[in-house]
Amino acid sequence: MDDTLRQRLDSTFDSLRIVEKGTNNTSIAVGRNAVMSVLSFLKQSGYDHLHAISCVDWIDKGALELVWVLSRYMRPGEQYDPKHAENLLLRTMIPRDPARMVSSIPLFEVAEPYEREIHELFGVDFEGHPRLIPLFLERSYDTPPFRKDFDTRQYVEDFFESIPSIVEDGGEGE
Repeated sequence: MDDTLRQRLDSTFDSLRIVEKGTNNTSIAVGRNAVMSVLSFLKQSGYDHLHAISCVDWIDKGALELVWVLSRYMRPGEQYDPKHAENLLLRTMIPRDPARMVSSIPLFEVAEPYEREIHELFGVDFEGHPRLIPLFLERSYDTPPFRKDFDTRQYVEDFFESIPSIVEDGGEGE
């Protein structure tokens, strides 16, 4: 991250934690209430490409971590500079219960499928999302299936025990 952007972030927002991770990756940790303001600031600062939104279940901390991956495009007339390839990872922690976050769709329309995926697989409700409907799964689950307390063995046992087995008579047929 260039020093100018770092100074602007530090002077604009309280309680930011910025960590450089390698040459072209910077992690910015913020409180959940500051996410939309920081996303808006970063977008106005040229980081207008949202690659993805991800989620990590920190079950021991009783929290989920949401991560927005942003980068910037080169502008017309700019010479290539390796810092243009930089990814910014904006991170925030939210409680597992209730798992709620404001939707980032007003800033990045492309956030729509990522938020649906995280809602379906981790159980995060994105307030203001226009259609939190299933994206991948055919059925609902008591515990979202990507959370660490989802009991895969119990699910397999419950699901496959309900399927009747095929019994072959072993004969030649009639």
